[in-house]
Amino acid sequence: MRNTFGNLFTLTTFGESHGEAVGGVIDGMPAGIDIDMDFIQSEMARRRPGQSKVTTSRNEADEVRLLSGVFNGKTTGVPIGFVVFNRNQHSKDYDNMLQLFRPSHSDFTYTNKYGIRDHRGGGRSSARITLSRVVGGALAKLALRQLGISIQAYTSQVGNIKLERDYHLYDLSKVEESVVRCPDTEKSKEMEKLIMEVKDQGDTIGGVITCVIKGCPIGLGEPEFGKLHAQLGAAMLCINAVKGFEYGEGFEGVSARGSEQNDVFINDNGRISTATNHSGGIQGGISNGQDIYFRVAFKPVSTILREQHTVDVNGNPTILNARGRHDPCVLPRAVPIVEAMAAMVILDNYLIGKSTHL
Repeated sequence: MRNTFGNLFTLTTFGESHGEAVGGVIDGMPAGIDIDMDFIQSEMARRRPGQSKVTTSRNEADEVRLLSGVFNGKTTGVPIGFVVFNRNQHSKDYDNMLQLFRPSHSDFTYTNKYGIRDHRGGGRSSARITLSRVVGGALAKLALRQLGISIQAYTSQVGNIKLERDYHLYDLSKVEESVVRCPDTEKSKEMEKLIMEVKDQGDTIGGVITCVIKGCPIGLGEPEFGKLHAQLGAAMLCINAVKGFEYGEGFEGVSARGSEQNDVFINDNGRISTATNHSGGIQGGISNGQDIYFRVAFKPVSTILREQHTVDVNGNPTILNARGRHDPCVLPRAVPIVEAMAAMVILDNYLIGKSTHL
């Protein structure tokens, strides 16, 4: 398995959904960064289960313990080890899945690749493992904060209920006021209602998360195979349940003409800028100083609490009746994960950029 993410700023994760703990080791964190444990824990609270009626009822405090790399409240430049202990596993909920392949899960592919799998909550493939990414992202955010770079994601679509694509139309400071993390009050209520309807039916639903990065300097990203948007895309596509990524105008831009899509350069009070930002803050694979914005599509959660046809490990047809505590919609809890992955990509590229020239 490839368990390490990043180049200079790296995160190596460990643990399983129903194991003793989940954690990781972060290497490449710059020295001298102020560590705000309240902020790190608040980021974890945004991802934790049981935070509202539209999320899984699994009750985990997700308290982070930093084991190394911090002294007197500042990073020392050495690897930062951390751990989060699992406290509320209900492993027996998965006993009936030991010999079955759950539709659209990793059961079949993991079994064929490794010859063994942890059936309890998906084991290593569980979305619970993403809490390590949130810790890494929180630390990256603390470093980016000192550079004036901010990252804000929000739920922009659930099912067929969606916001306008232009993020400028919304007050993103209101995202956390919504249980679905949508900045539009009315749409938020509609999304919440839809999720609850789907939950009552034992079903699930997907949607889209939009992310905006502000204050990113010019020059992040590498030509050819290290393009910044390609790295962001890879980071998003390795999040559980993600099925699509687009940045800038994305697929919507294909119907426009080049004369409509080109971002014309202007002199903005002595600073070269662009009149528009259809490119999404990245040109030639390198950040151009404008806001970076992208959208991430999440499929409906694969575990549904209704009868499904499947086969057992010997190929015999059977029926799956899933039990356990599952999200009817992953979007609300995925918002901080999207931000975390973006933060690690941006910090990693900032550190790479510093090493490319004096």
